[in-house]
Amino acid sequence: MNANFVSWHDRDMRELAAELIGKGAGWRTLMRELAIPMTTAKNWVKSCRAVGSEVFLNMGSSHRSYDYETKLSAARDHVEGGMSKPDVMKKYGIASLSPLNSWVRKYREGGPEALRPKPKGRPPGSASSAKPKTIEQELAEENRRLRAEVAYLKKLRALEAAKRARGRNAR
Repeated sequence: MNANFVSWHDRDMRELAAELIGKGAGWRTLMRELAIPMTTAKNWVKSCRAVGSEVFLNMGSSHRSYDYETKLSAARDHVEGGMSKPDVMKKYGIASLSPLNSWVRKYREGGPEALRPKPKGRPPGSASSAKPKTIEQELAEENRRLRAEVAYLKKLRALEAAKRARGRNAR
């Protein structure tokens, strides 16, 4: 589903879509009748048929998270088992096509480990947990920076002098 699913289309619009899909309408009819983009119409038809109109209507009202086993099983069923995405969505109760597409892509690229949950927050030993520098350390760092700056300026002056000398020799 589109990331802007909720903000672009309110519940009334989705109710009309669910009603049309329930009567057998396809994405072209949805697109024409509701004046929505083709991609949105296709995604709505897939989602509504896969999870049912009640789940479809509640999509976007809250964020749903899935555990590792569900992600892995869903991705495996599609990639290795050959199940269609709507069938996988129905089997595992996945409300939107977006997470399934993401899981399938990650599974193909990195295998089962790519679907494991990542640790939250900043890693230990990162900048926020570093000890404050002592005055000596700060002065030594400033000294190194100033020495590098002086060396850079000397090199720049030498290059400019060489350029002027070449200009005089060319005349």
